[in-house]
Amino acid sequence: MEVQADQGSEIVIVGAGICGLATALALHRKGVRSLVLESAECLRAYGAGIAVLTNGWCALEQLGVASKLRKTTISLQGVVDISVESGKQRKSPLSKGEARCIKRSDLVKTLADELPPGTIRFGCRVLSVKMATSISFPILQLEDGSSIEAKVLIGCDGANSVVAKFLKLKPNKIFPGYAVRGFTHYPDGHGLAPELVRLRAKQLLLGRSPVNDKLAFWFVLNQGDPIDAHAAKDPEIIRQLTLRTIVGCPTEIVEMVKKSDLESLSLTYLRYTSTWDLIVGRFHQGTVALAGDAMHMMVPFIGQGGSAAIEDAIVLARCLTKRLNGYDSVKNEREILMQKLVGEALDEYVEERRMRLLWLSVQGYLIGLLLTTNSMLVKLMVLIPIVFLFRDPTRHTGYDCGEL
Repeated sequence: MEVQADQGSEIVIVGAGICGLATALALHRKGVRSLVLESAECLRAYGAGIAVLTNGWCALEQLGVASKLRKTTISLQGVVDISVESGKQRKSPLSKGEARCIKRSDLVKTLADELPPGTIRFGCRVLSVKMATSISFPILQLEDGSSIEAKVLIGCDGANSVVAKFLKLKPNKIFPGYAVRGFTHYPDGHGLAPELVRLRAKQLLLGRSPVNDKLAFWFVLNQGDPIDAHAAKDPEIIRQLTLRTIVGCPTEIVEMVKKSDLESLSLTYLRYTSTWDLIVGRFHQGTVALAGDAMHMMVPFIGQGGSAAIEDAIVLARCLTKRLNGYDSVKNEREILMQKLVGEALDEYVEERRMRLLWLSVQGYLIGLLLTTNSMLVKLMVLIPIVFLFRDPTRHTGYDCGEL
């Protein structure tokens, strides 16, 4: 049966997270409007804080929002790794240049505020994507029964992406354990050094980083048994669970968790896109493509999930607008030409991003294993490829995705 579209749009972006909003803003900076569909009734920023390293700030400069975000954060000077059992400490660089921890909500709001009114349509849950029989453009089926025809469809809808399912990509893998993240506010100032501190204790990896003079971000990665799914949604239960798992850990971290802002707490299982899927995955088909977590879920151990998503936005907008410059989309007889041009643009986008994402994912996974495993044999096996492939552990932060 032929699918009938109730309404149409040139470029539709599914998901108003960091990547979706960054992609819409990148297109806007190039004079191209888009429509962002978000299933929630308002902007969401799950996960409290996010690291943005040098490459991420390069991309944010292209979007014209870097200076605004810098005003709410402090610059981090490095990372300190500490073994709770032995007390040994090791200091190392965190980035090739600029590194900051920022509030996800600040990033999301800043991106959204720069978009033209009406760009984001809230309460629009996409159930499926189909291809109409009479045309070669995708049709989005919405939960309210309506549908939207998109000339270009970009899936920025995260780990359970509807657009990724349309492209028949394999589900993401699960990294052992779960992560709890949160903020703690200190009215009189926290006095923390401007650095990321990571502590290793048996099955736990703990960390904390200042956001500004009065706000600190912290995380606890527990490799223990999974917990009840309902408990993972109750902030107070999350806090009490975390306090039980960090008994015996440094008092500073325990007190930080005790005083945490309940509304900031989240518990998630870590997921990642396998190396093989990044190598062979079909991340676009026709005029449909993926970006951000929908394309490349990453474990958080090198702090590149958000920055890589913003890079995606810059490269995708550049490729699309370069190919479509001067194209008159009103002329229906030229739809075949548009499909060809968009297809070429998305080919270029995927080709440019694939190897960059592959190396980021491999490095993040290996560092994650090194930081979380208790096995000396595993540590040795992981250290060998790390030394061989990633002798400079901050090299990836010096990457420049280029101009819009």
